[in-house]
Amino acid sequence: MARWERIRPKFYVIIHFSCLLLLHSRSVSGWLDSGATWYDLRQGAGTGGGACGYQDDVEKPPFSSMIAAGGPSIFKDGKGCGVCYQVKCTGNAPCFGRPVTVVVTDLCPGGEACLAEAAHFNLSGKAFDAMAKPGQADNLRDAGDIRVQYHRVPCKWRGLNYLAVLINHESGDDDLSTVELQQRGRSWAPMQQLLGAVWKYSSEPTLQAPISIRLTTSAGKELVASDVIPSGWQADKTYRSIVN
Repeated sequence: MARWERIRPKFYVIIHFSCLLLLHSRSVSGWLDSGATWYDLRQGAGTGGGACGYQDDVEKPPFSSMIAAGGPSIFKDGKGCGVCYQVKCTGNAPCFGRPVTVVVTDLCPGGEACLAEAAHFNLSGKAFDAMAKPGQADNLRDAGDIRVQYHRVPCKWRGLNYLAVLINHESGDDDLSTVELQQRGRSWAPMQQLLGAVWKYSSEPTLQAPISIRLTTSAGKELVASDVIPSGWQADKTYRSIVN
């Protein structure tokens, strides 16, 4: 993560590196017990983005609708966003027993199933169906709340980088209009507003650090944090630049 601020007006910017950028890549050995339900439509992608802010990206590669809303111990107040798990069911006749890989993109909604046990996965319709034997998806779905086993695995994304920036506007009269990113030796590139104060940048090639961030307000005022993300940066680290 990276954080920097401006005094007048003041912005706090926190850079988040998601699983698409090697975050949460450590695997955990062994299988744990959990409950699983499904939501939205059959073969659906679940809700449009959910609490993690991925929005319609959940339907596109690399998510490809294979997602889950995690209970509190899985979602971890948002720290679990982008984490990959293998999930398999074996206790029901329609279960295939073969693990499927899902990505946490949402918080499991309040309710007995999500909160009554140590861990719970509320899977998209597509992910839930993937645990069934051929031709048995409807029967598995009819079972509703089932028992599964799960463990954390590395996210194996190929050729895609995803950077998200959270901007906290502390003072000043102008609204934030645009956010741009500049990689080493390249021109400024626009970032897309993902959810609220979160802006994202997706890139197929590897991001080239150092990276600068430029904010522009509705009044045309610019603020540039030059090389705020340094060469050799790492996920789960905080980088700060104070500029006026």
